[in-house]
Amino acid sequence: MPIRALVVTAAVLLMIGVAAGAFGAHGLKRIVDTDMLAIWHTAVLYQLVHGLGMLLLALLAAQIGAPLLGAAGAVMLAGVLIFSGSLYVLVLTGTKWLGAITPIGGMAFIVAWAMVAWAAWRAA
Repeated sequence: MPIRALVVTAAVLLMIGVAAGAFGAHGLKRIVDTDMLAIWHTAVLYQLVHGLGMLLLALLAAQIGAPLLGAAGAVMLAGVLIFSGSLYVLVLTGTKWLGAITPIGGMAFIVAWAMVAWAAWRAA
């Protein structure tokens, strides 16, 4: 993923994450139980952390020029869509089977951070 695309995508993820957090704090607490609200907050947290991670990748890619960092950004985006996305849908619809795909998003996060470590190691 090119640096500009990383920054734009990260900013959009962060913007949506803030809105989702506000929705959870002000709108959902009246609609869902505390267990589902905790799941929502987990989805928001991981979205925000990985949005910031993608911004960090853009800075690192500009600094060390490792193409693998752009790929790591794409994998992080996939992680957010699968992990946070499946949890958002679970809370909003009660579709429990989506919980089975959430770990795939978590694995994408782990792979993305491993890619970052590898890119930094190779650039040194």
